Amino acid sequence: MNYRHCLAGLLVLPVVAACAPASPPAPAATPTATLTVEITPAGILTPIVPIQTPPPPTLPLPTTAPVKPPGPPPAAGPVKPQAVAPRDPPPTLTNEPMVLEPPRPATHTPSPAPPSVPAINLRLVADGFEQPVYLTHAGDGSGRLFVVERAGKVRVIQNGAVQPNPFLDITGPVQSKGQEQGLLSLAFHPNFPQDRRVYVDYTNNKGDTVIARYQTTPDLRAIDPATGQILLTIAQPYPNHNGGGLLFGPDGYLYIGTGDGGLANDPHENAQNPAALLGKMLRISVDFGEPYTVPADNPFVNDPAFRPEVWALGLRNPWRFSFDRLTGDMFIADVGQNKYEEINFEAAGSPGGLNFGWDVMEGFHCFQADTCRQDGLTLPVAEYDHSLGCSVTGGYVYRGAGVPALQGVYLYADYCSGRVWALRSGEKEPVQVLESGLNVSSFGEDEAGELYLIDLKGGIYQVF
Repeated sequence: MNYRHCLAGLLVLPVVAACAPASPPAPAATPTATLTVEITPAGILTPIVPIQTPPPPTLPLPTTAPVKPPGPPPAAGPVKPQAVAPRDPPPTLTNEPMVLEPPRPATHTPSPAPPSVPAINLRLVADGFEQPVYLTHAGDGSGRLFVVERAGKVRVIQNGAVQPNPFLDITGPVQSKGQEQGLLSLAFHPNFPQDRRVYVDYTNNKGDTVIARYQTTPDLRAIDPATGQILLTIAQPYPNHNGGGLLFGPDGYLYIGTGDGGLANDPHENAQNPAALLGKMLRISVDFGEPYTVPADNPFVNDPAFRPEVWALGLRNPWRFSFDRLTGDMFIADVGQNKYEEINFEAAGSPGGLNFGWDVMEGFHCFQADTCRQDGLTLPVAEYDHSLGCSVTGGYVYRGAGVPALQGVYLYADYCSGRVWALRSGEKEPVQVLESGLNVSSFGEDEAGELYLIDLKGGIYQVF
């Protein structure tokens, strides 16, 4: 079987094999009983006793062998937006940015968990979702959890119960035929609910990436589809490598992770092309003009060779990135080609402009070459090879109160193997903390900083 390009937690079938079998239509999402589990010496998630409990308390996707690509993709992108003055800087953070060991030109094989990083447990919160790919919160004190389903709906868990009506339904404009396509992310404006705007990242019926915004109804219970406005459309030459992450950073700007456009080996060299929006981390402002503007302190705003929206480059398919809510550090999980999955890091306060190396490098290794020029590249802080999985899923730095021993630990996983790893500040190697048996399509974070694993087969699990 060829598992090389399981990507973004959403499976592309190479020839005859799949990383995960297709699931039958899922039943209506319903809350389920609590499941308490333990880790055996082999690291296997094992149920202890299924206990019926009251609902939990309120809590605020590899491509086939290279194919001769068609011609270059059509020219894409909106009219170059006007740069605007940067907003006032965010409040000074009281914690120093995470200090990580310098990368080493060797494969980092995660080790068994030492006592400093505890093995983690999972509790089933709700089940029956239709290919969930993301979970987030609104930051409004409601305790609601918003679950993104790939086909184009957002469902709500509140007080442990799955609400009967969707928060958002845009299945009409969303293209989800390709297994890396669909509705991929949701982000609430930082001033929600005073500002009722909500942002989404999806692939449209042409297969292109769309960044759009909507407004909720006045009662905040749903999004009115009639309020939709497209901010940005990025032409996609192939159905895979769509990125899909969408987050507001500590600075209040909107960050957008884009893949290199797909197929294999970045045939259009998008990731290293300064004029392309593909294979990048983008940074835009949604508060100072329509449909958006570019912050004046973006790193390439005065370089005519670059699209001004570019914050960082050299990404293959960033499937989930996040900010440490305490320090502001950014972690980016980038799905590899044939051999290596990687975690990239950008310290809080960085002026941007980092080049994470694709397609010169894959992980710590020269890509399809014995040697390569690495000057100007920012290498990963962690990698693993395909003996341990096939497609990395990025997570979060734990900042909740439920598991004190996990404070400051960055968790991430592999979609194919279900392994979960932890990376702590100052430690040389990530450590494996769980074999979940899940197809981990994403992590989620609630308003209190507690973390969740999202299983593409339909379950939502809380880390405890």
